[in-house]
Amino acid sequence: METEVGERGAYALIATERVHRVAAALGGAGIMLLIHATDAEAAFFSQHTGVDWNVVFLLLGMMVIVGVLKQTGVFEYLAIWAAKRARGRPYRLMVLLVVITAVASALLDNVTTVLLIAPVTFLVCERLAVPVAPFLIAEAMASNIGGTATLVGDPPNIIIASRGGLTFNDFLVHLAPLIVLLMVVFVALCRFLFRGAFTHDPARAADVMALDEREAITDRRLLWQSLAVLALVLVAFVLHPVLHYEPSVVAILGAGFLVAATRVTAEEAISEVEWPTLTFFAGLFVMVGALVETGVIEQVSRAAVEATEGRIGVTATGLLWGSAAISAIVDNIPYVATMSPIVADLVNAAGGGEQARVLWWALALGDLFDRRGLITTHLLLT
Repeated sequence: METEVGERGAYALIATERVHRVAAALGGAGIMLLIHATDAEAAFFSQHTGVDWNVVFLLLGMMVIVGVLKQTGVFEYLAIWAAKRARGRPYRLMVLLVVITAVASALLDNVTTVLLIAPVTFLVCERLAVPVAPFLIAEAMASNIGGTATLVGDPPNIIIASRGGLTFNDFLVHLAPLIVLLMVVFVALCRFLFRGAFTHDPARAADVMALDEREAITDRRLLWQSLAVLALVLVAFVLHPVLHYEPSVVAILGAGFLVAATRVTAEEAISEVEWPTLTFFAGLFVMVGALVETGVIEQVSRAAVEATEGRIGVTATGLLWGSAAISAIVDNIPYVATMSPIVADLVNAAGGGEQARVLWWALALGDLFDRRGLITTHLLLT
């Protein structure tokens, strides 16, 4: 009983954001340890009920790589290149920007991509005298869609992959084709959703055409080094069935090699790491592990199996739409972290075969439109 009360309180604080989510997660983890709902062995060393270090180190490695790539100015280059390719026509520009954002979000963290592409979106929209809000909103939505396509594109996907034993290729095969289709539909919808922002001014377009995207690149050598390491990391992800290296190991090796082989100092690389996010994950894993330890997760899983009578189609549909509704209200990271052991139990109860694994894809697609990208956009606009 104490465990459930403590967990509910911590999750309520995370959901309402009355207290910083890191403080809530660490406080909740501390309470779980204090009341012996879990212990140090289970919290820090157990594969099933402890901190998932594969998730933490995968995020850490990718954050370092992105931080180094950010210093090259490549995102500014892409935004200016897109504006010139569109010849200053707003709708064409939006299409190119959302496609660039979606692709980048599939390879990097989606919120990071929005933060990197946003400053130049402001610049280009100002030059074209068009409202920036529709472009940022479209980019935020595209980042959510694109980030769902791969294992590394969105933190919840990393949790799902680790808990479900899924590989980078599994996401490419099962989700990437659907995400491509969703992007085609989304690009078409943008023509109508944001039609008021597509006023073309030939004189303004000429100003944009005068920009030189090559000036955005601040360090060409570092750019090619960063892209080479990122490409090698992605290839290693794809070759996991052959190499047998976990994504976390690949990401850390890539980050370490990039820092060692370039002029970027260790301090500069580490400064780009989102330590609050990693700390939040650690506290959250301890809280979820306590729910597993005390049998709460097992009770919820059993109730879900009984409610759906073990029918995978019904379970997947409920999980998909239920996740979509909840993720629109609360942060999808704590939601997926809590749901992943429940889904794991449901998959095992259904036999654990390929058909049962559709539940993982339902969970991943259900939290597609989370709040973080739109909240980031709101903060940028204010």
